[in-house]
Amino acid sequence: MPTRAKRLATPLPTSTFMSDMMFGLREHPKRVSPKYFYDDAGSELFDRICELDEYYLTRTELAIMKEHAVHIGERVGSGLRIVELGSGSGNKTRALLDKLTLPLEYLPVDVSPTPLEDSAESLRRTHPALKITPVSGDFTKPFVLPRIGAAVRGTLVYFPGSTIGNLTPSEAVELLQNLCRACGPCWLVIGVDLKKDPARLHAAYNDAKGVTAAFNKNLLVRANRELGADFDVEKFAHYAFYSPLHGRIEMHLVSLADQTVRIARQAFEFEHGESILTELSHKYSLVDMERLASSGGFHVVDWFADPAKDFAVGLLRHTG
Repeated sequence: MPTRAKRLATPLPTSTFMSDMMFGLREHPKRVSPKYFYDDAGSELFDRICELDEYYLTRTELAIMKEHAVHIGERVGSGLRIVELGSGSGNKTRALLDKLTLPLEYLPVDVSPTPLEDSAESLRRTHPALKITPVSGDFTKPFVLPRIGAAVRGTLVYFPGSTIGNLTPSEAVELLQNLCRACGPCWLVIGVDLKKDPARLHAAYNDAKGVTAAFNKNLLVRANRELGADFDVEKFAHYAFYSPLHGRIEMHLVSLADQTVRIARQAFEFEHGESILTELSHKYSLVDMERLASSGGFHVVDWFADPAKDFAVGLLRHTG
């Protein structure tokens, strides 16, 4: 049996989902945080997205890690505790762990408990000497990590998948500052999706098989199941586009009719064409990221990118 994840970060109980959903539907425009995509079904759909031809991000980041993880390992040294934010299924984790010298502890942090526990159990089989403590919770909020072991030389935070782009710049700075407070002096390995041809970005979030659309609409399925909402899922359409002005993908669920949705006896009116904003995915230049990192308390040690400059992995340092 997989070990249950320790709830050291801020957990996401149903009551929080309820309050965040109801607050967001009162906003103008209506919005829901993308962290609620990741129930078990949403996590499985996202794994399918990562295998799509149009979705270059995961395979490009993995190729970068396979090429440069040795250099990263040499630079950060041995005997570290690894804290991974948004670990999910852990597909990219091994590319880093296998190239580090004697990592002593691994703490994957994710909001979706089942993939988190499955990934931890799989890593226990392949890395039996590594102490693995899964942490189920919301890393976008301030969190406290367990006391660092006496033999551990320091902390390396691994933040893959360009998840930093799902936050607004001010939220991203706040997250980096929270990491500084939680970890003290530390390394940060972070994935960043780079600015590029808008047509390629559009294709990545509007795949021909409709998997991203199903992933987006699963948020409503989850609200119906967990919150007792009565969304008619077929009356909402997936819509994603790139905004050059803001340098970001915006993902929405658009109402296909005038309709009323009820959650906990509260009624929310939708006009035909009105949307729920479900995700922002900011794309950065390296200069943008260096400024953001500096505001968050980190300096850039090195960047690693693919030949097409689609994606970059940064090695950052917080010295306290």
